[in-house]
Amino acid sequence: MTPASLRSPSFEAPFAGVRVPRGSLVSVLDVCRAAARVLPDGAALSHVTALRLVGIEVPWRLADDDRIHVVTPRRDQRLQRANVVAHFCGQRALETTIAHGIPVTSPAQTWLHLAHTLPPDDVVVLADSMTRRKDPATTVGELRRLMDMTYKMRGIVRCREAIDLVRPGTDSSMETRTRLLLVQAGLPCPQVNFPAHDGAGRFLALPDLSYPELRIAIEYDGDIHRTDPATWRRDVERRQRLGDADWIIVTATADDVLRHPERLVRRVRAARGRRLAPGRRMSA
Repeated sequence: MTPASLRSPSFEAPFAGVRVPRGSLVSVLDVCRAAARVLPDGAALSHVTALRLVGIEVPWRLADDDRIHVVTPRRDQRLQRANVVAHFCGQRALETTIAHGIPVTSPAQTWLHLAHTLPPDDVVVLADSMTRRKDPATTVGELRRLMDMTYKMRGIVRCREAIDLVRPGTDSSMETRTRLLLVQAGLPCPQVNFPAHDGAGRFLALPDLSYPELRIAIEYDGDIHRTDPATWRRDVERRQRLGDADWIIVTATADDVLRHPERLVRRVRAARGRRLAPGRRMSA
C-alpha cells in the first residue's frame, strides 16, 4: 500500500502506525487488537484493559477509564502513543497470559497493579471477583503466590492486608461488600455460598452468606430480583424451604449496604442473639 492509500478516508488510525477500516472499531476488543500491533517485545495490555479482556468485573471507581493500558518490563520500552497509558513493571518476571490472541497481564498480576489505585475494601472486592464461584479467573493461592514474590510495588501493602479477607466462590461484588460490612462491625465472618441442609441432612439452598451452625442465612437482593420474574420466583421458593427448616433469613439491599449499614448490622446481631440466647436449643 502506498502512503496515499493509507491516508484514504476509508481507513482510520486508532494509534500511530496502525490503520483499520473506518468504522470497524466497535468494541474494546477491536481497539485492543489494533493496539497489539504496536506492542514492544515483552509488553502486555494491563490494568482495567486486562480486566475487560479477561472478563473480570471492573471496580466501580475505574469503570469510566476506557483508555488502553500497556505495561512493559523495561522503562525505555514504554509505549508513547495517544490514548495509551504506559506503565513500567520492574519485577524480575512480568506474569502474562493470552486473551483473544493478545498478551495481557495475568489476573494475579493485574490485581497487584491495580491495588494502589483502590481503597482497601475494593482490593478485596476485586480479588473476590477474580475467584468467583462460576468461571473463576484465578485462585486465592495464585494471588498469594505472586504477592509473596513481589517487593517494592505500589499497593503491595494493601494486598497483604486484603488477602486474608478474600473468599473464593462469591457470586457478586455486593455480596462481598455485605460480608466486609459485617466483619468490620465486629461480627464473625459468615460463610460464602455454604450449602444449607435441614435436620435430616437434605439440601435446602445455597445462601449468599450464612452462619450455618446458627441456621442464619443472609441474602443479598440486587436489581435482578426486581427485574427478572424467574429469579424472583426461584428465590421465594428457596427462602420458603429455609424458613420451613427453621432458618432465620436476613435480606440485604443496596441501601442497607451502601447507605444505612447500621440497620443491616442490627438485624444480623439480633438474629444471632435469638439463636445464642440462654436456653435456646439448636438441633444438629
